[in-house]
Amino acid sequence: MRRVIAAFKISADGKYAGPDGYPDWVDGWPDDYGSWLTTQIDACVLGGGMYPLYEQYWTQVAAAPDEVHPLSGHVPTAADVEWSEFAAKTPHYVVSSTLTSVTWPNAQILADLGAVAAMKQEQGKDIYLIGGSAIVGAAIDAGLVDELRLIVYPLIVGEGKALFSSSARHAMELQKVEQLPEGRLSLVYGIGR
Repeated sequence: MRRVIAAFKISADGKYAGPDGYPDWVDGWPDDYGSWLTTQIDACVLGGGMYPLYEQYWTQVAAAPDEVHPLSGHVPTAADVEWSEFAAKTPHYVVSSTLTSVTWPNAQILADLGAVAAMKQEQGKDIYLIGGSAIVGAAIDAGLVDELRLIVYPLIVGEGKALFSSSARHAMELQKVEQLPEGRLSLVYGIGR
């Protein structure tokens, strides 16, 4: 059975985005996750609220890898460029009851999380549950998420968007801790059922 892995970059106070809806403390998205991001997965799932910005962001990285990105204000990192190439050829599934179409190649709409549960039963590598927080919370509540990977930045954001929107208590088992440069921590948790 395939596993579903959710991953976020968060502040020390549990925010995945600042008050403007964007985590301005993140310079490179795939940086710090290691090779699992492109070697261990073969499908990506994200929610309909996140999809438009995700498509816009990675399309821009692919189109202008050496230029300052208009959303981040930074030149994409080498890992960003690698992810944009990987993402362009990897199936993406957008769970949404409101979107009627997607324009990115290899993307398709799923009506609900039941389709993700069915994907877990298929042959293949792991599934990367990209986000946003609402879809991850719903997938955790549905028992679909096997692993949660967090990169914690040494920053208190204050106002911002809290990561977890789960409606129930879920036990997690710490599987790995790694100290990263500039005071960041990588935390890998298994999620209890």
